[in-house]
Amino acid sequence: MKIWNNPFRKILLFSLLLLSFSSAQAEENQKETLLFLPLDNRPVCSSYVAKTMEAAGYKVLLPPDKYLASYNRNGSPDELWKWLVSRAPHADAAVISTDSLIYGGLVASRTHHEPQAVLEQRLQRLETLRDQFPVRLYAFSTLMRTPRASFGAVEPPYYSKIGPAIFRYSELCDSEDLIGLSLKDALTKKTLSTNLPKADLQDWLERRQKNLNINSKLTEMTRSNRFHFLAIGKDDNAPLSHTHMEARKLTQETYDLTQRTFQIIPGVDQLGLLLLTRAGNELKRYHPRVYAYYADGWGPRTLPQYSDMTLGQSVPQQILAVDGRTATSAANADVVLALNTPFDGIMMDSTAPSNQFFSSPQNRTYIKQLKQLMDNGYRVSLADVAYSNGADNGFMNELAKQGQLERLTAYNGWNTADNTVGFAICQGILTPQMSKPDAEKLMRIRVIDDWYYQANARRSATAFLESKNQKNAVYLLGPYQKPVHDLALGVCRDLSGRYKFTEKSNFDISFPWNRLFEIDVELKKDKKK
Repeated sequence: MKIWNNPFRKILLFSLLLLSFSSAQAEENQKETLLFLPLDNRPVCSSYVAKTMEAAGYKVLLPPDKYLASYNRNGSPDELWKWLVSRAPHADAAVISTDSLIYGGLVASRTHHEPQAVLEQRLQRLETLRDQFPVRLYAFSTLMRTPRASFGAVEPPYYSKIGPAIFRYSELCDSEDLIGLSLKDALTKKTLSTNLPKADLQDWLERRQKNLNINSKLTEMTRSNRFHFLAIGKDDNAPLSHTHMEARKLTQETYDLTQRTFQIIPGVDQLGLLLLTRAGNELKRYHPRVYAYYADGWGPRTLPQYSDMTLGQSVPQQILAVDGRTATSAANADVVLALNTPFDGIMMDSTAPSNQFFSSPQNRTYIKQLKQLMDNGYRVSLADVAYSNGADNGFMNELAKQGQLERLTAYNGWNTADNTVGFAICQGILTPQMSKPDAEKLMRIRVIDDWYYQANARRSATAFLESKNQKNAVYLLGPYQKPVHDLALGVCRDLSGRYKFTEKSNFDISFPWNRLFEIDVELKKDKKK
């Protein structure tokens, strides 16, 4: 104990502590600061994205939640603009959703009644931002989606009734623009145009035209160097649809823009993380090499649900969006993007009866191949896209049983295939910059959400609501939120206890948008075994 009585040693110890604190503070101050204005406040669009970038060593500035769109409100373009201007001087780069700044969020972009003049006035504010502040500005916008059907107040009210007819009309409009129509199809289009409620169809078409006009002006701003990079996402669509047709028109308009400054990308919800990852890569002057490695079967020829591009077409586009390069083999790649695709190329929702806990010969072969890659020291980020909106139960069960799940660099299996692929690319690139506990935490959240909940608990919750004759409650849980929460949490915790990677996980779930479609996973201190 005499050491503490020596005044020189006390001074030395104090100096070392002060130096350690100063070094930590200096390291914090040297972190690249990324300003992030998301589409809305869904976890996969905002908080989870921020957590991913923060785990990779960046400082992320998010706007107050009250200004962002949520399930029961639109965002506030004016307040978000004030926040953006006040925070831009403190950022090394800014990634912004123009939908939030112009419409008030993604859903608002599909349902608003704003005059074109108001939208353009909001757009004009962006013209001056780069002149005011020397910040790298990465913007992302969306082309309005063309869903086959839609329920739950995320489209105009009439879409829940006449959405399928509007979709068919949209298919025929695109086909007519591309190659013309047969007499039969021309008559079908004429019949639809005549029989659809004129006010509803006109409302839908006028809003689309406003959206297309805004996107066209955004590309003009890119041409004038107002943005460091602009991405326009194609929300849920199909090979023949208005979204597909509008993307084609924008492509023709932007023939002079290079992919260094502008891309049209399939999917929307992944764009925030894609552009944040790109911003980080460009700040570090890093061009990651990504090798796409498909499961046997249709693989790159797979046309995912909600997309107008095969995976073989879209994956290279998403790699390019992070300023990456497509590698020709695992040997010359920084990360292997493993894509678990449906053997026959037919993608269904993860709640389909076929999604059982039995592995196929294809599953076992692919797991063996992934194990060999990891044995050889390659980093593998898994995009589980055999199903939409959740994991492949048979594949994941076998992967976990063989002890390979915890060896992955990252895992994703949520929403659309394009959303999943985008996140898998980003986290595969970012994970080496993270501590092991942080990387594992992010992956546990995805496993609990994408596998345990989306592919299993969500199915049980849907069946429960149907048993109560409350089928529509999947879109607005209301008074059923508590019993559905308890049921879903029980399923997730049961599955969590079966597998080594999550057996110690202590967590809760919530429904941030008061519907079944997405959850927020809150990890707590691990359980003691």
